Amino acid sequence: MLTKEQNDLLTQITPGTPMGNLMRRYWQPIAAAVELKDKWTKRVRLLGEDLVLFRDREGKLGLIKEQCPHRRASFAHGIPTQNGIRCPYHGWEFNAEGKCLDQPNEPDNPAFRARVATDAYPVEELGGLLFAYLGPKPAPLLPRFDGFVQEGTIRMMGRTILPVNWLQIMENSLDPIHTEWLHGHHYEFQKEQEGVKVAISAKHEKIDFREFEFGITKHRLLAGHSEDGDDWRIGHPIVFPNMLAVGNGDEKSRYYSFQIRVPVDNEHTMHLWYNAYVPPQGMKVPQHLLDTVHVYEVPYLDEKGEFIVDNVDGQDMMAWVTQGPIADRTIENLGGSDMGIAIYRRTLKRELKKMEQGQDTMGLVRDPARNQRIDLPNERKKHHNSDGFSSFMLRTHAKYSPIAQDLVKIFEPNLIKAA
Repeated sequence: MLTKEQNDLLTQITPGTPMGNLMRRYWQPIAAAVELKDKWTKRVRLLGEDLVLFRDREGKLGLIKEQCPHRRASFAHGIPTQNGIRCPYHGWEFNAEGKCLDQPNEPDNPAFRARVATDAYPVEELGGLLFAYLGPKPAPLLPRFDGFVQEGTIRMMGRTILPVNWLQIMENSLDPIHTEWLHGHHYEFQKEQEGVKVAISAKHEKIDFREFEFGITKHRLLAGHSEDGDDWRIGHPIVFPNMLAVGNGDEKSRYYSFQIRVPVDNEHTMHLWYNAYVPPQGMKVPQHLLDTVHVYEVPYLDEKGEFIVDNVDGQDMMAWVTQGPIADRTIENLGGSDMGIAIYRRTLKRELKKMEQGQDTMGLVRDPARNQRIDLPNERKKHHNSDGFSSFMLRTHAKYSPIAQDLVKIFEPNLIKAA
C-alpha cells in the first residue's frame, strides 16, 4: 500500500515532476522509421508534451514542440525545407535544433530570431525504430540492446495507446504469478465456455528477482521443473525503467521480444511490442520481410466495446485498463507473491534519489565500447514456447501482424505442409 503522495511520486510524469525528470534521462521510442517514409511529419505526444516529428528535404529528422512560437499553429501541417520545416501559417522556418532560421515578411533581425527558438529534442534510429531524448545534456548513448542490432532479422512492431498510467503496466512485468492465473486458468475458463478443454496453467513453486546492470531479472520455478532450467537459472529482464525483454534463446527458433511502455501523459501509455526474429540457418527469406519494420495496431476492445481476452496481450490489457486510469495504490493489499512489485518500487525511489544527487541512474550508457552490443539475459527453453512456435505466437499480439503467417511458414514449414 502507498500513500497518495507516494503514488503521485511514482506515477506523475509530466514536465517538472520527479518521475518525469527520471524518464527524460532515458531514450524513448516514438515511431518506426518506415512511418516517415512517405510522409513528412507525425504528431508525437510524449511525457506530457505535444511534439511533431519531421524530416527535412535532406532527410534529417527533427522533433520540436508542436505549436509554432509565432502564433501557435501546428507544425504537423508544416512545409519541409532543406534544413528544417516552415510553419504553414506564416512560413517561419525552424531547424531540428529548434533554431529559427527565417521569418518571412519581417525585417532581418537576428536577435528576434534567437529569442523565438522552440523546444527541440534529438532523434536517433536503431533497429528500424526512432528514439527521442528529452533529458538534460549531455545525453547518454542510445543503448544497443541485442535484439535491436542483431543482423538479418525479421522485425515487426505492434502498437496501441492505452488509457492508463505507465506504472500499472510495468508492475505487471514484476508479477510472474499473474501468468499462472490470467494466462492460464482464465484462458482455460474461456475455452471451457467454448466447449474446449485445455490445460496450460502451471503452478509457481517459487519466484525470485535479481538486480543486474540494466535492471532486474525475474525467475520462476514451475511445478515439475528443475532448478537447472533456464526459467529459474537465467530468467529474463525488466530493463529499467520501462521495458520488458522476453523472447526465446533457442537457436532453432531464436527471437528477441521487447515490450516498451512509453508514457504519453499521466493517464495514457503507448505500448509497443518490438519483435526481431532470427531465421533458421539455411532458410531462404523473401527480401521484403527483411527490408523494413512491419507495423500494426493491436486492439484491446472488440466492435461491441468488450475486452478482447482470447490472447495473452489482450488479457494483460484488460487487467491494466480495469485498474482505472491511475491505479489507486492507497487501497491495495499486497501479499508475499507481490515481492517483485515491492522491489521495483524501491528501485524507482532509489534511482530518484540518485538523480536528485546528480548521479547517473541505473542502466545509462556513456562508454561507446560498452555500447557496441549489449546482450541481455534470456532463457533458451522458455516454458511458454514448449507447445510450438506458432501455437504461442498466435496467442499473442503477433496474431495481428501482417506477416504472422509468413513467420509460421519460416519457423514451422512442416506445419504448413501438413495443413
